[in-house]
Amino acid sequence: MNEPIGKLLNKAAQIEQNFVYVENDASEVPISEIKAAIEHTNLNATATTEDIRILCEEAKKYQFRSVCIHPSYIPIARDFLSDSVVKIVTVIGFPLGMNSTVTKAKETENAIAMGADEVDMVINQGKLKEKSYENVFFDIHKVVKTAGNIPVKVIIEACNLSNQEKIIACLLSEEAGVKFVKTSTGFAKHGATLEDVSLMRYTVSSNIQVKAAGGIRDLETAKKMIANGAALLGTSSGIKILQGQTVNGSY
Repeated sequence: MNEPIGKLLNKAAQIEQNFVYVENDASEVPISEIKAAIEHTNLNATATTEDIRILCEEAKKYQFRSVCIHPSYIPIARDFLSDSVVKIVTVIGFPLGMNSTVTKAKETENAIAMGADEVDMVINQGKLKEKSYENVFFDIHKVVKTAGNIPVKVIIEACNLSNQEKIIACLLSEEAGVKFVKTSTGFAKHGATLEDVSLMRYTVSSNIQVKAAGGIRDLETAKKMIANGAALLGTSSGIKILQGQTVNGSY
């Protein structure tokens, strides 16, 4: 680590002390910005090839930023999106983040070899909670180093963390070289909240972007996520959101 742990923890304490959540007005967020931010997601355990084909076709039709899928479907998504600028995002150490660092690195290597444009890795929350910060940093940094020029997002699973832990997770992620911090897997007790997005945006520098994921089920919420600091939106409900519908579900 370039920044000593003590200095990073002091910075985290200062951020926690100074942060005040104030919800920003979202009325002026355009639909075009929502569309460009959506990572059209299918991470269901029962997803089929046909489901992924439909996901990719929808992403092309609605001009979403990307599809987010399990690694096993990267090759077919690559075929379905061969005539498109839609990115392929996959997940690493998903959904618990408890794989070994070596396993996460190998998953990353394989995903990129198959054609992933970006990888979303899950942090080791247990190591974070026991304050094994150098271990957490190494886990993230190894994936970043393995990914090379491929952008890495770190999923901190904010619903399981205190504000202090969220801040430390974000600072460690930035120190490790990630391009994005992400709120949630969509498989925990709840997904993104506006306050978490705002805190994460406040914590990281302008070089790092925030992805809100999970629980974004209507247009108003999507607009608010963008207005409060999210650059990307992970959701399986992008089409219905754009159509003004409210969707029930976890992701």
